Amino acid sequence: MASMTHSSLPLVFLCSLFCVIFSSFCYCKSLSSVTIDSLRASLEKQEDFIVFSLIERARYPYNSFAYDPSFLGNQNCSFVELFVRETEAMEARFGRYQNPEELPFFPDYAQPPLAPPHRFPNILHPPGASVNVSRRIWDMYFNDLLPLFTKKADDRNYQQTVASDLICLQALSRRIHSGRFVAEIKFRDSPQNYIPAIQAKDSETLMKLLTFTSVEEAVVKRVFKKAEIFGQNVNLGKNNVKEAESKYKVEPSVAAKLYQEWVIPFTKQVEVGYLLRRLI
Repeated sequence: MASMTHSSLPLVFLCSLFCVIFSSFCYCKSLSSVTIDSLRASLEKQEDFIVFSLIERARYPYNSFAYDPSFLGNQNCSFVELFVRETEAMEARFGRYQNPEELPFFPDYAQPPLAPPHRFPNILHPPGASVNVSRRIWDMYFNDLLPLFTKKADDRNYQQTVASDLICLQALSRRIHSGRFVAEIKFRDSPQNYIPAIQAKDSETLMKLLTFTSVEEAVVKRVFKKAEIFGQNVNLGKNNVKEAESKYKVEPSVAAKLYQEWVIPFTKQVEVGYLLRRLI
């Protein structure tokens, strides 16, 4: 992208602020300070940002031309692909992807960082750190999630639309790929529970070991409640508001579905993939 409009700056700032606020895993001074409880606390905070990012994206209609590969002519990619690719390349120059919590969607276009590398604590086992489901997140977001909470219309405000998409994508990627950290801490806490299944390459058993239905149900309920609270349309008792209009900027059921059908399952797939590489 040659330039960004002034109206997009708040979105870029919001995305950068999220990166700073939720970088708790890798800013710990030592591995001993990272526990399952501290990870869960961080993941719970990330729920807030994911819900807010959906609300931000819902301000704009679907804007289908932003996702049409033919829209830019000879670029051979969609407007959103070009925006994400170029934004990630810029962020890589400033060191965003030195943080192992951050994974780009287009790593082949990442540029070498300008600043000296920051020494993050070595929490992840290197072979497991390579587990990456970015493509699945991308496909899920555009094919399944986005149509659920955006209006079928086009206001031609494509730049702000895709900037909002990128905030959602990065928040979801960070949350889902946190499964690598969760798997590492679980393994270190109780290696004897996982080693037999890892050695047998038994993905099904590993998935069962990682599944806690009551915890997952509590997460989904909490996300639903947060979407109810954060996304209310407040009218101060005005009687001229149509009853047919939604009470919410994003329906809470959409946020709950996002976690139940995609965020939690994808995270567990990342955990299984990590554990299968843990003894390499």
